[in-house]
Amino acid sequence: MTIRRTIARIAALEELNFLLTNRIPRRLATRFIGWFGKIERPWVARPSIFVWRLFSDVDLADAATSHFPSMHACFTRSLRPGARDFGAAGDGIASPCDAVIGAHGPIRGDELHQIKDAPYRLSDLLGSADAARAMEGGLFVTLRLTAGMYHHFHAPCDLVVERVTYISGDCWNVNTPALKRVARLYCRNERAAIHCRLPDGRALVLVAVAAVLVASIRLTFLDTERAIRAGGPRTISLDHPVRRGEDMGWFEHGSTIVMLLPEGAELDANVADGLRIRAGVILTGK
Repeated sequence: MTIRRTIARIAALEELNFLLTNRIPRRLATRFIGWFGKIERPWVARPSIFVWRLFSDVDLADAATSHFPSMHACFTRSLRPGARDFGAAGDGIASPCDAVIGAHGPIRGDELHQIKDAPYRLSDLLGSADAARAMEGGLFVTLRLTAGMYHHFHAPCDLVVERVTYISGDCWNVNTPALKRVARLYCRNERAAIHCRLPDGRALVLVAVAAVLVASIRLTFLDTERAIRAGGPRTISLDHPVRRGEDMGWFEHGSTIVMLLPEGAELDANVADGLRIRAGVILTGK
C-alpha cells in the first residue's frame, strides 16, 4: 500500500506540475517574465532572485559576480574564468552546456525519442528532410538545462557554423511531466537549429529549443541585441569558425539542446539518463 501511495503521490505531483506550467497562457507568461526579469530595481530584483533560488537548485558559487542588478542578469550570468574545463575532452566532443542528460542513442532513419516510447521525426525537428538525411546513422543526446543552471552554451569542439535555421513555435515546458504528455514536444516549440561542420568535414547540429518562461534564444555569433525570433522564421547562411569552449549563446531561463552527432561517433560509457553534467564534460571520444 505504501508503494502504491508513493506512486500515486508522484503521479499527482507530476500532473500538478504539468497543469501549473503548461495550462496557462504560455506565450503571455513568457513575455511577462522577459519584461519583469529585466527590471533593474533592488526592491524587484532581490526578492525575485530570492524566490527563484528558493524553488530552484541554483549554485552561484562559480558566477563571475555576486551582485546582479536584475533577475535577468542572474539568469544569464557569466562564470569566472576556468569555471568550465573544455580541455579535458581532448579530441572528443564535449557537452556544450550544464545539463541533465535525457533521451539519447542512435538516430534510426528519421526517428529519435523525447522519452522512451515517445518518438518524433528528425525532419520535423529540423524543418527539412534533407537536413535530417545528413544526420542518418548518427547519434542524438538530449541536454536539458534546468531553471537554476548556468544558461550559456559553448562550442563542444572546434567547428564552423554553416547556417542557422530558426523555426517559430510554442513554448511548452520541456521537463519530464510535459515530455510524457505532449507528443512531438520539441517539434512544436520555438527552436534554432545550428548546423556546424567539424574539422574532419562531418556534420554536427545543436538544436536550441525554447520553453515556457524562456524569453529568448540569443546566439553570440549573430546578433545578441535582439532575440533570434525578431527576424521571423528563416535560414541564415554563415561561415563562422568557433573554437572549443567558446561561448555560442544563451537561454534566458532554462531549456533544452538536442545535440546531433555524426555517424561514427560513440557515446562515452558514462552517458546515462538523469545524469547531471557540466559544460565541457566529454560525451564522445570521436
